[in-house]
Amino acid sequence: MSPVTVIIETPRHSIGKYFYDEEEQCFRLKKILPLGMSFPYDFGMIKGTRAEDGDPADAMVITECHTFPGVALKCRLIGALLATQTEGKKTIRNDRFFFVSIESVAYEHIENIGDFSKTHNEQLEEFFINYNKAEDKKFEPLKFVNAKKAETLLGKNLHE
Repeated sequence: MSPVTVIIETPRHSIGKYFYDEEEQCFRLKKILPLGMSFPYDFGMIKGTRAEDGDPADAMVITECHTFPGVALKCRLIGALLATQTEGKKTIRNDRFFFVSIESVAYEHIENIGDFSKTHNEQLEEFFINYNKAEDKKFEPLKFVNAKKAETLLGKNLHE
């Protein structure tokens, strides 16, 4: 798969969740995370995609560099967390795709999300569960998939 462009909305370690406001063409603060929570890695959107919730597909980028909202990173896909998200009575698929920046040296050896430890990936699941819980949404992880399966899923989210 050729590199994928991910636009960072929320940098790692941030306690604020940011989003891109298409109407105003700027990044805005959406909410403050509960005490003790912060984003474990950079979080953003995959350029040129549309997920089931109507937004661009969600991406978490693992890199050692510091970023900020609006940075566009060329990345390689390493996997995805398949998940459902329930808000009120509506349940949708809301998968999370994981990437490594193509510029990364510290993580250049990571080819698939399974290259991280089981504990690491369980903590990623817990982050998304608790992050959504703070918004009165239920996030239910289904399973992690490798880069090849994630690539197929991502292809289904591409739009013209």
